[in-house]
Order: sequence, then C-alpha cells, then structure tokens
Amino acid sequence: MTLSRRLFLASLAAAAAAAATPALADDVPAPDLSQEPFPVKDDERKVEYKYRRKQMAYNTSEAPGTIVVDPKARFLYFVLGNGEAIRYGASVGKQGRTWSGQATIGRMEKWPTWTPTPEHIAEFPKLVKYVPGGMPGGPENPMGARALYLYQGDVDTIYRIHGTYDPSMIGRKKTAGCVSLLNVDIIDLYNRVQLGTKVVVLEY
Repeated sequence: MTLSRRLFLASLAAAAAAAATPALADDVPAPDLSQEPFPVKDDERKVEYKYRRKQMAYNTSEAPGTIVVDPKARFLYFVLGNGEAIRYGASVGKQGRTWSGQATIGRMEKWPTWTPTPEHIAEFPKLVKYVPGGMPGGPENPMGARALYLYQGDVDTIYRIHGTYDPSMIGRKKTAGCVSLLNVDIIDLYNRVQLGTKVVVLEY
C-alpha cells in the first residue's frame, strides 16, 4: 500500500469519525458579555458535555418561544419551532422539584437583589443583614446575572429561573433557588424572552 493510499484511507476514517461526533455545544454562540457591570465568564467547558448549551431536535406541541423546564433531567428548553429547541443544562433546587405547571414570566431583572429566606438565615445567621432590602446584585449574589420570575396571573409562584457563578452546580440537584443556569446561559435565555413568555414546568 502506498503512502498516498494510506493517507487517503486515514482521511476517510477521520471524516467518518467527525460525522459521528455530535456538534459542540458552542453551535449556539455566547451572548455579548463585554457590557456587563460585573465579570461573566463563558465557562461552559467546565460543565459536563451533555449539559452544555446547544441547539437540538426537540419534539413538543408547545409554541415557539415557550420555555419548558424538565427538573428531573435538569434541562431547560427554549422552543424554536420546526422540531428544534435550544437546550440548557440546569441546577434544580428543592423548590424546583416540588412545583410544576404552567406560568408566565411576570418580571425580569438584570443582576437582581436577593432576600434570604428563613431557612437560609437559620443556616447562615449573618445573612439576616440582607433581609430589609435584600442582597445587591453582583458576584456574591446567588441569583446570578439574571432572574426570570414566574407568575400565574398576578400571583407570584415563588419559582425563579436565575443564574449561577458555579459551573459545578449544573446538572445537579442543588441551587440556592429553584432552577439555575450558567450566567452566560441565563443571559442568552434572557435575551430571547419577554414579559408574558409561557413557561411549562414538567413534573419531577
């Protein structure tokens, strides 16, 4: 076998392997982070591959623009239509595992404040200082870079979709709130939705 034939066969094998390899999660470009008031890293490479942001096939009867949260699988889908969606890996807290149903985004905040719950204060007494006005938005705030607040009519469900600085949380059943995405992912999602966007939370 000549060297050129070996190279030809090797190139065919490489092409076949590339075709069998799923597209990288960066097929959904990261949003512009340069104008954020606090540093935000595009650190999805620190997240397990299957939980990285990607556009993929997704069969649903929900209309384009709908958010579907699958807390058990720890994924959040933004429905694009034509059988596709953008899938984000998520971290799901206790509240995110105990509530399901339909709601709409009734409030959207950039770098939101956070008011600790009695449970948080019982575990971390020093947080009591943030009860009057809440913890200001920033790198120390567990709500991250963005927050989407879910309402049913005029009633706040207390269910939030928000950001996190900690990539190790993605894909796990652990978060300070309900459902959290990487900060870069919640910024991407925030840029795609609006007040009134329908959100469907599947049963855990």
